Amino acid sequence: MIRVVVVDDEAVARRGIVMGVDWAKLGCEIAGEAASGEEGVALVSRVAPDLIITDIRMPHMDGIEMMNELRKRGCRAHVIVLSAYSDFSYARSALKFGADDYLLKPFREGELENAVSGVLRRERAEKPPETPRVPVKEGEKSLYVQEAMNAIARSYADPDLSITVIAGRLNVSEGHLSHLFKKETGYTIGGYLTQYRIHAAMALLEDCRNRVYEVAGHVGYRDVTYFGSTFKKLTGMSPTDYQNRGGLREGETDK
Repeated sequence: MIRVVVVDDEAVARRGIVMGVDWAKLGCEIAGEAASGEEGVALVSRVAPDLIITDIRMPHMDGIEMMNELRKRGCRAHVIVLSAYSDFSYARSALKFGADDYLLKPFREGELENAVSGVLRRERAEKPPETPRVPVKEGEKSLYVQEAMNAIARSYADPDLSITVIAGRLNVSEGHLSHLFKKETGYTIGGYLTQYRIHAAMALLEDCRNRVYEVAGHVGYRDVTYFGSTFKKLTGMSPTDYQNRGGLREGETDK
C-alpha cells in the first residue's frame, strides 16, 4: 500500500481529502495528517510516506517551504500540491522542488483521484528491480529488530537515515536497539544499511541506462566517490565495471 500524508491548515478541506476519497481502492492508506508546514515536516520525518498531498498557502511555513525543508532532509516522497491561487509562480515553485502535480481548489470530482493514479503509475515505472534480500541469521526476529529492518527497507534512499533516526522512530534507546540487532542478525545497523543500499545499487546497475551518479543518489549517497569506494569494498569492483560486466544495454533482453 502507498502511504499518504495530507497537509492542510483548513480542517474541513483536510478531512474532505482524508474521508472523501476511496484510498483503499487506489491502493493507498492515510499514514497521517497535519495542520501546518511545521507539523508536516515532523510527520513526514516520522512516518516516511510515499506521497504527500499539501496545500500551498499556510501560515508560518507554507507548502513550498515545507517541500524545501523535506528535500534538504533527503525526503523523496511524491508530492501533489493544492492551492486556491492560480498564480503560476506558485506552480513553478512547487515544480522546482519536485511536485508531481498541481491542482487548483476546489478541484473537480475525480481530479484528485486522477492525480494520485498518475503518481502511482510513475511510482511503478520508477520502482527499481526487487532488491535482493541481505542474508541474516536464521531465527525469529524481535519486534524492534523487524521494525528496524522494515524502516531500512522503506527509507534506505534517505541519506540522513541512521541508527539515531531509526531508534527515535521506534522510541527505543540506540544502545538497546544496536545490541538486539547485532545479536539477532549478525550485523550492526549501519552495516546492514550499507549492505541493503549496495544490494539496491546492484539491482539498479543491471540496467546500463542508469548512470552511476543517479544510482548513488537513489540509494542514499550524496557523494558519488564515497559510493564508489563502498561499492568496490563490498563487491570487489567499481560500479562502472559491475555495470559494464553484467548490465543490460538498451534494446537487449535478459535471456
